[in-house]
Amino acid sequence: MYYPQQSPGIPHKLSNHHDANPWRLPILVQQPGQQSSVGPPPPSPGYALYNNGAIQHHPGHHPLQHPPLQHHHQSSMSHYPSPPNQHTHQQQHLIAAQGSPASTTPVATPQWQQQLMKCEMVRASRSPHHRARASAMASRTVAKSAIPITNPNLVKPPPTPDQSNGGMGDGSPDGSPVNGNGVVNSQRPSTPGLMTETSRPTAIKPPENTWTSLDMGGVNIKNLPSTSGLFGFTFLINLYLNHNALSSVPLEISKLRHLELLDLSANNLNSLPPELGMLSQLKEFYLFDNQLSTIPPQFGSLHQLQTLGIEGNPLDPMLKTMVQKDGTRALITYLRDNCPVETDPPERVWKHLIPPQEQEVLAKDPNVETCSIMCYNILCERCATEKVYGYTPSWALAWSYRKGRILDEILKHDVDIICLQEMDIAQYEDYFTANLSQHGYEGVFWPKSRYKTMKESDRRLVDGCATFYKADKYKLVEKHLLEFSAMAMQRQDFKKTDDMFNRVLGKDHLAVICLLENKHTGSRLIVANTHVHWDDAYRDVKLVQAALLVEEVEKIAHHFAKYPPPPPGFNGILPPTSEASSSSGANGIDDSSDAASTSASALDEPSSSRPPPTPAPIYRPPPIYTDGSKIPTIVCGDFNSLIPSGVYEFLNNGSVPPTHPDFMSHTYGRYTSEGIRHRLGLKSAYSAPGAPAEALITNHTPTFKGHIDYVWYSAANMTVNKVLGEIDPAYLDKVVGFPNPHFPSDHIAIASEFRIKPPRETAPSRQPSTPSS
Repeated sequence: MYYPQQSPGIPHKLSNHHDANPWRLPILVQQPGQQSSVGPPPPSPGYALYNNGAIQHHPGHHPLQHPPLQHHHQSSMSHYPSPPNQHTHQQQHLIAAQGSPASTTPVATPQWQQQLMKCEMVRASRSPHHRARASAMASRTVAKSAIPITNPNLVKPPPTPDQSNGGMGDGSPDGSPVNGNGVVNSQRPSTPGLMTETSRPTAIKPPENTWTSLDMGGVNIKNLPSTSGLFGFTFLINLYLNHNALSSVPLEISKLRHLELLDLSANNLNSLPPELGMLSQLKEFYLFDNQLSTIPPQFGSLHQLQTLGIEGNPLDPMLKTMVQKDGTRALITYLRDNCPVETDPPERVWKHLIPPQEQEVLAKDPNVETCSIMCYNILCERCATEKVYGYTPSWALAWSYRKGRILDEILKHDVDIICLQEMDIAQYEDYFTANLSQHGYEGVFWPKSRYKTMKESDRRLVDGCATFYKADKYKLVEKHLLEFSAMAMQRQDFKKTDDMFNRVLGKDHLAVICLLENKHTGSRLIVANTHVHWDDAYRDVKLVQAALLVEEVEKIAHHFAKYPPPPPGFNGILPPTSEASSSSGANGIDDSSDAASTSASALDEPSSSRPPPTPAPIYRPPPIYTDGSKIPTIVCGDFNSLIPSGVYEFLNNGSVPPTHPDFMSHTYGRYTSEGIRHRLGLKSAYSAPGAPAEALITNHTPTFKGHIDYVWYSAANMTVNKVLGEIDPAYLDKVVGFPNPHFPSDHIAIASEFRIKPPRETAPSRQPSTPSS
């Protein structure tokens, strides 16, 4: 109940003398002519007032020295006990004013003071659509001049801690103006998240709408059905369901992924759905005055949460003490690191893109040559910080855990070539080279150029690109390092452009190109492994880096085609001589007397017991490449570009015009005067018929989910046999983002198997290779 002499908009509750919690603030009784206030405990002098997000104190009032009187919070406002009679009320006030010399009062932490102030703010919002009406009233009383007049000499003061951590500006108590009928106008809370994530190529934004906040508080809602249309309002940023009669919240509320403020205070909730942990954009989450005894551990993924309002709940004392002493972040961290690990997701399976009959034919053909490759951004140790990945358990973010999971993922698929991005020097030398060499791999690695300017201890943390290949199948002919900024500096048409200096030159991204030769067939393969700039505000730089890469690949391929083929017998199989050919029968079997003679015992031996004859190795001349475009080429890496982008269009179509919007009106020599083009004929392996191009998610974080890693191949001389399938969509819908205990990087590995087409100029020979004696 409310005190009859107080405003109906401000609730005050009775103190409970049986509550020994030392963290509660004293209730100060209002006297005639005196303002009502709630304040922090001593040593602050006088009564503390919560005024527009700041704490103020009455001057001249002596500090309190008695143990604080306590609030008694229950789950519903209707459960408040009746106020005492005036005599008892005055006695309590006199005790509070005089204090007791022998008593001491523990000092509440700033975090808990902030919690209690927000709690009182929420309790003052029990009337129907309180925030919406307050905001509407505030917006009507603000006079707006036709010509704004400002003081040019006025220096804007920096925000106070209260203003920057929940302080309310004009409008509703959370700073969101309304347009009436309980709908609050679009305005995000002014408080930034504590754990901000590094920018992604495209951040997930809420759908466009004229309003993004909804106030349904104080209207006695008793049930929210799971089919409610409310859960279709995915554009909502603020949602108020406070002071209703809800006994449960449906898990469908987790569909409102863009919520930053959710108020469920003063209901009858005794449990919460774990799916609320999917609302990773939440910054303010009020649960005041319910019947909650625990918090689901899945709430540990609410890494941006600044305030979890728990006051007024019979909460587990251990959880409550964490908030009282160290604030919301301490509780969220505890829940995150102690959350039970869910069951493993279904294994990713290879998707065959050719019919089963064709698979059988190819498996039996000894002349078919295949090549499998994996592309994987492993998230280097230096970048995997709690500030960026605050939703990941600390033990799952530690490199000591992640490196083993990464190695398992690589070895599980047993590919011929592995292209890794964000590999740092220390891990390449100390871990991956040693472990992959045990499985027959050799590697090539270059770090970003910044390592040249660093001392030894720091340079070992610089990341770059690493390419590993199976040494029993491929021979490394050459390796090339491409540093995009250095390549841009060498271009004559780039040297006089300011955009090159201001935008391209400062990015030290690179590519590693390996020229490989198959030890068994003599066929050649070009593999480019790259990591392109991430920031979507530099789409022009991404396009320039992709153009520089493909230009250089074309030049390298042209020179590689001029190299002579391997000599006869390079694979241990000698070509047949003319004598061997003449002594061979029509079926390629030696007809000489020695070879044709058979012992009597062999003749007497039943045919069923004789093992089938081992076919003689077939000599095939190595292919001859008349042009660089005839050499099979793979360009893979983290391109940080979605399918509808200039980078994708350039690589897939072979050209983009000079007026392409991704150039962003910047000037880059011939690129922006003539356009860019290439003749490699590249296609994405995951865009092949039957591959999950649009459905594939290669990067998954709370603010971004998309396909930005690619394996490009030259379609003229390679075809896709199969690709590694996507992650189970049902699992992704329950995961805030990567890395997590199951996936050790924010990217996932993608892999493909290709069939190499031999050049038409060199049809394989099927003559026997063993000459007669």
